[in-house]
Amino acid sequence: MALFAFLCTDKPGHLNVRMETRPAHLDHLNALNDKGILKIAGPFLDAEGKPNGSLIIVETETLEEAQALADADPYAKAGLFSSVEVKPYNWVFNKPGA
Repeated sequence: MALFAFLCTDKPGHLNVRMETRPAHLDHLNALNDKGILKIAGPFLDAEGKPNGSLIIVETETLEEAQALADADPYAKAGLFSSVEVKPYNWVFNKPGA
């Protein structure tokens, strides 16, 4: 198993899409958490403290599997993101169980 980080950037002016899609997004994350796949998740914030992107870290076998999870996110399906980068991640400090 390997860790992958999703670096997601919202499209400008799409806060309404984020808020409308949030319940489905949380259901998606809860399902990943129930499977033990989700490690970290939360929004990036702009200067006013409003969400403008997301950081999600998952544990999967392959980059392709991680990419499929990123693509399945309701935020991605709703067109919220201007970009989503899926990158291998190495959790070095404060990793639970290390």
